[in-house]
Amino acid sequence: MNRFLKSALSGTVIVLAMSAAVQDASAQQYRRQGSVVFVTPNGEILDYMPQGSGYTRDRAGNRVLVDGYGNIIATEARSRGYYPPPPSRRVYGREVYNNDPYYSEDQYGDTRYSERGAVTGAIPREASIDRQQLDQPYPPNDGDYASIDPDQQQQQPQVTQPTRPADPVITLKNKSKSEIVALQVFLDRAGVSPGAIDGHMGANVTKAVYAYEQMTGETLDPNNTDAILEQLRMSGGLPVVSYTITPADAAGPYVAEIPEDYAHKSQMTSLAFTSVTEALAERFHMDEGFLKELNSGADFTVPGTIIKVVNPGEVKTGSVARIIADKGKKQVFAYDASGNLISAYPASIGSTDTPSPSGTVTVERVAFNPGYTYNPKINFQQGANDKILNIPPGPNGPVGTVWMALSKPTYGIHGTPEPSKIGRTQSHGCIRLTNWDATELAKMVKPGVTVEFVG
Repeated sequence: MNRFLKSALSGTVIVLAMSAAVQDASAQQYRRQGSVVFVTPNGEILDYMPQGSGYTRDRAGNRVLVDGYGNIIATEARSRGYYPPPPSRRVYGREVYNNDPYYSEDQYGDTRYSERGAVTGAIPREASIDRQQLDQPYPPNDGDYASIDPDQQQQQPQVTQPTRPADPVITLKNKSKSEIVALQVFLDRAGVSPGAIDGHMGANVTKAVYAYEQMTGETLDPNNTDAILEQLRMSGGLPVVSYTITPADAAGPYVAEIPEDYAHKSQMTSLAFTSVTEALAERFHMDEGFLKELNSGADFTVPGTIIKVVNPGEVKTGSVARIIADKGKKQVFAYDASGNLISAYPASIGSTDTPSPSGTVTVERVAFNPGYTYNPKINFQQGANDKILNIPPGPNGPVGTVWMALSKPTYGIHGTPEPSKIGRTQSHGCIRLTNWDATELAKMVKPGVTVEFVG
């Protein structure tokens, strides 16, 4: 049985109601009725009723065809994702999520951020998705700090890259915030990160759309919400689901605040999260403000509170052999040994004052949950600090949860305490990703992987 559909139906009690008519089901032919079709786990439309099968329903109220052992044969779906849609536009909140108790129009039909425009294309019926859960704790800190002695300086070869035309601008046709969230979740599950999911169609989402097309060779139409939702149903379920806050979520540990001054940071024992909302937003790849907006009035500090969260899917896996850091696009591309694109991430890469290097370097080591050594003689100037400072680890540390040291001294690929600024601000010369993207990439990287700066 398709593992994604199993997940989508977890907790559902399968009750088979067999009738006399079902006994002759092998001779019956299923016909398309109105706007509904039945879709098998591999994406094909079922045109007959298998013998010994019966119906149950999933949490969204859709019929699910199962065999005598409870295995899923096909799931009810709207035919608009498989047949040409009618010319009139359907209203997303009312039609798509009318039966979903976790994603209703009244609570989530925000249209204040609608945009206009047009894009052509189609979503392939089978998306390449190979991800595992990212809910394990980060590997323990091994005493590593994000700093390299300056006498390790190496000369790196300079590589001239051809100039590439800019990608066309993508805009949407009157899409609600919930529809944009569905697009962001779709991209995240496919392994092309849109950054912090917030329901806005910005540059990070646009970059992810084109990365998806590069990865799959298929054209993606962000305006085809029905097809996007159908893909989501086949790859992990609805884009927004319910989550119950646990005692561990409420307990932390948390810190009261994170000071700006590095000298004050160095006096702390940990740069942990400051709140339940900050921790949960990072776990579910969300902008913290969007998480609060989605659950207005919820008390996140009380265990047992049920909230809505994004359902980002599983972690990308594989073996990365080559990384391209595109300074112009503010995006990182990870390739395997065969040259196939495994994943892509929005990034903050360098600045005018502290530019990132050019040419090709290599990954020297990977440290999870690292501390950070601030040295004003070789790093940037932070406040009035003129001494070396050892800053403790934590997701709110200067390099977040991961440090991938590069062969260019003091430079690396790392996380950030401010995920919603990725791709929108500059870094101090390094490659900065969201903590979850940096962790995902680090688990696919080994020392010796090349990192090429272009653009």
